[in-house]
Amino acid sequence: MRPIIGIVGGAHAPEHVLAAAEALGRACVDAGYRIVTGGLSGVMAAASRGGRSARGWFDGAVIGIIPQLDAAAANEWVDVVIPTGLGHARNVLVVASADAVVAVGGGAGTLSEIALAWAHGKPVIALDVGEGWSSRLGGEVLDDRQREPIHRAQGTEDALSAITAVVAAAHRRGPPREF
Repeated sequence: MRPIIGIVGGAHAPEHVLAAAEALGRACVDAGYRIVTGGLSGVMAAASRGGRSARGWFDGAVIGIIPQLDAAAANEWVDVVIPTGLGHARNVLVVASADAVVAVGGGAGTLSEIALAWAHGKPVIALDVGEGWSSRLGGEVLDDRQREPIHRAQGTEDALSAITAVVAAAHRRGPPREF
């Protein structure tokens, strides 16, 4: 099985944040990972576009778990659309399906995904893009559910190195504990 990397971030983001998300999506797929996003606009679309444009792209590499029931609402770069009809509650599915979660900028929705990933025992990587929750929470420990702090990444290569390390460590440890 290929590991799945969740890429989370805002539906509305400035160009430099979108560029970072696109580069991250491309790098993850080129490294052989699948990516999962919330499947809509902003960081989700940029990461999906990056994944879909990767040299290593394969059918099924880009997954979008959308809050609506209508699959047509997903961005055009998603290979596999999972419509939920759950609204913001779909954030649980995005992080639960990922082996690691990378935050890129983001507001309240991204904050919820970071907290859910933390509560699920998933490794969290915060790409420092100079704004949003990913730039605020890198290096922080949210509570006693995990010992390792949120990993701060200073660019795509740094994020990919952290992804590789945390996915390998998570597979050695086995499944996260239930909450």
